[in-house]
Amino acid sequence: MEAIKIAVCDDEKNIRDYICSLVRKQGVECEITEYATAEDYLLAGAEHDLLFLDVELKDPDSSLDGMEMAKRIRGMEDIKQPIIIFVTGYEKYVYDAFDVGAFQYLLKPIDEGRFAEIFQRAAQQTGQGKRVLMIQYGNTGKTIPLGDIYYMESQNHKIAVHMKDGVLEYYAKMSDLEEELQGQFCRVHKGYLVNLSYVDEYNKTEVTLTNGDKLLISKYKYEDFVKAYLRFMK
Repeated sequence: MEAIKIAVCDDEKNIRDYICSLVRKQGVECEITEYATAEDYLLAGAEHDLLFLDVELKDPDSSLDGMEMAKRIRGMEDIKQPIIIFVTGYEKYVYDAFDVGAFQYLLKPIDEGRFAEIFQRAAQQTGQGKRVLMIQYGNTGKTIPLGDIYYMESQNHKIAVHMKDGVLEYYAKMSDLEEELQGQFCRVHKGYLVNLSYVDEYNKTEVTLTNGDKLLISKYKYEDFVKAYLRFMK
């Protein structure tokens, strides 16, 4: 599977660094290139699968802001068109974003849950870099697409991965998985980490998955689960 080629174009280095760190958290193979101005991006002439673009891009040597840059890119017929995700501090730009065929937009300050959800959908649209879980059991390494996992269960220092085609056990810590898979998975109980894609219904004591499995929800986890689920569904 090829790496996703990602460009981050923002005149603020701290924002570029932050977006790059969020991308790396998503657990997909990618190549990231940073650009501080529209001119830098256009002069480089590189092709990208995915472009995070600051709408309010400032360049003292050019009149090109992010929106104008996007229009310029969309007017180029001889290049591979990137999926554009606008990053902006102002909702007023949202409608303009869709005029240039933007995939989505992210409001500053960036919500990490929304970032993860939008990134996952954009990555799937590129046809590359699907999110996966890398596991090691015995002398074997295995890559499991996250979309194949219903939930994970903690059992005597092992993790049981409940998948569409069966159950696989290996040694891991639930807390490490919870951190690695945040955005798409949520801890509903000390023993369960659930793929939010497969939540069918829930109440205050249990969650029912689309495969019919019912899992206990801890009263201490319920509120965080509801917030995570609603954020994911947006």
